Amino acid sequence: MNSRFVMVDGLDGSGKGTIVNALKRWAEEKQLSILDLREYAKQNNKLPETDEIAQYDAIISAEMTHCWIGRALRDEIVRKNSRNYSIESTAQAFSLDREILYKRIIIPAMKQGKYIFQERGVISSVVYQPVQGRIQLSELMKLAGNRLAIQNAPGLLIIPLVSPEAVMRRLENREKKDQAIFEEINFQRKIEERYKSQWLKKMFENYGSKVIYLDTSPPKTPEETESDAVKIWEEYLAQLPKKP
Repeated sequence: MNSRFVMVDGLDGSGKGTIVNALKRWAEEKQLSILDLREYAKQNNKLPETDEIAQYDAIISAEMTHCWIGRALRDEIVRKNSRNYSIESTAQAFSLDREILYKRIIIPAMKQGKYIFQERGVISSVVYQPVQGRIQLSELMKLAGNRLAIQNAPGLLIIPLVSPEAVMRRLENREKKDQAIFEEINFQRKIEERYKSQWLKKMFENYGSKVIYLDTSPPKTPEETESDAVKIWEEYLAQLPKKP
């Protein structure tokens, strides 16, 4: 499989989007042909067919997706409202959104040796959902989309680290508010512990991922985070076999 699959995952407001966009600019500077699934899904309300990705060198992806089940997750299931969806329904929705993304795009792109830069993934389910509700990790990993994703784990997993207090300040200062149910300080403190845990790192290493932590705490600027992320990626890439 393809070790050029990079996943970036961490607390909300930790710099995930900044890092993925820096990797996208790296691909642009290399004059690679890029498919940004985030923009494609927003504009077309669907994901491309598998054969449509053949012409691209690099894929920019994100979970939740911006269409179908991913849209329902973003706009309804994890959005603050009075309907209180169960953890079982939430976990199943994330897993199905993920299964569609992997079967339709990610796994074919991996097999074709493409660069894949993705914001969030199965690690988010592993971290968030046992804190959100009473669900065991073993139950989560039985879900088809989660099992498929961990079996096709990224070659490089970057986890940006920042304090929950700094995260909340960043979220409050955002012009566009997600209104997600996770944006509470006590929740962020609990998941911070899980992102920094050795068991989580070991879990992904066992599936072949190189796990790198990137400090994005203030006073580090977004530009410094971008520079650090590209350096991590280029050092990792230099150790891989040359792409034919």
